[in-house]
Amino acid sequence: MRRAAAAVAVFVGLTAVAACGPDDPAPAKAAPAASTTPAADSSASAGTSGPAPAPLPTKGGAPRPDGTITVALAGDVHFEGRTQSRLSVQPPEPALGPISRTLAEADLSVLNLETAITGRGAPEPKTYTFRTTPKALSVLKDSGVDVVSMANNHAVDFGADGLTDTLAAKDSSPIPVVGVGHNAKEAYAPYVTTVRGVKVAVVAASQVEDITNQKWRAGANKPGIASALDVPALVAAVQAAKQQAPVVIVYLHWGEEGKACPTGPQTAVAKKLAAAGASAVVGTHAHTMVGSGMLGSTYVGYGFGNFLWYGTSNYAFSNETGVTTLTLSADGKVTGEAFAPALIDDKGIPQPVTGAAADAALKRRDGLRGCAGLTPPPAAH
Repeated sequence: MRRAAAAVAVFVGLTAVAACGPDDPAPAKAAPAASTTPAADSSASAGTSGPAPAPLPTKGGAPRPDGTITVALAGDVHFEGRTQSRLSVQPPEPALGPISRTLAEADLSVLNLETAITGRGAPEPKTYTFRTTPKALSVLKDSGVDVVSMANNHAVDFGADGLTDTLAAKDSSPIPVVGVGHNAKEAYAPYVTTVRGVKVAVVAASQVEDITNQKWRAGANKPGIASALDVPALVAAVQAAKQQAPVVIVYLHWGEEGKACPTGPQTAVAKKLAAAGASAVVGTHAHTMVGSGMLGSTYVGYGFGNFLWYGTSNYAFSNETGVTTLTLSADGKVTGEAFAPALIDDKGIPQPVTGAAADAALKRRDGLRGCAGLTPPPAAH
């Protein structure tokens, strides 16, 4: 695993890095990231010699005595460029590397797959376009992922044909896909499941103002993504989900690239979704981590950053990532939060960090809360 030259910086009034536009960063040399102490089993996932990883824990189980469940949340995933080979890893090695264990240990885990699932279609007129195969959904399942959001600015990178294939992949997926559908009703519909006796709903939408949200927003009789720009539709979706489940997780694609503080549209919609009954409102898009914490009784994570990342980035701290695990009560309240920090290595894989490096990463991450207007969440026990 590559070791960057700089030590983890303690957050001291982090200056936002200018974004280059409404799309993804050019694959240029990344800014120096934090030095790390890798987890003991990271060598196998990083492609070096070492013992094979142990199989991941099996999901499920009886209700806990206190009625709580855990939900793990992570950022953006691509299977392009340097991460395309992760589609071919053989069990028990997971495509997401050793941090898959953190996802698998949670009762439910959710992240964002930022790509079309197709081998057809013409690329949309945008700078960066991404595609993968349906196998991406299988390897994510094998990495401990339970639900995938595809409400983002790259889900329809290959036009109508690509969208047809993406929806076909969703229809036959081994794990639920939210935020995209054959029509608006399906795109905004929650995935509802029962986890350790507790009903959970997951809703997804994109707030990114780009060609995808303009051209490929789902309608009454039109396939596409769920849009968070249609605030009334998103609020109604969350309210409907709350009628079906006490725990409602809203996963958004939002924020401004390279900015470590939330935007006005982010904070505005977070307040509306909290009022609508969301237990947690979280998401990605900025290519860097953004503040997280409590907005009243609702957990808000404004940016989880990159996770399995196809290329390098111009943005500072773009290799910093991790998994956030929330503990929630049976009535949908967040009773604890834990963060497992990681650093994206030169193969694009999120490698866990430990010891002093992990402590420093956690301190910097918590410091990002300062400009987010959030209060500290309760610690997990």
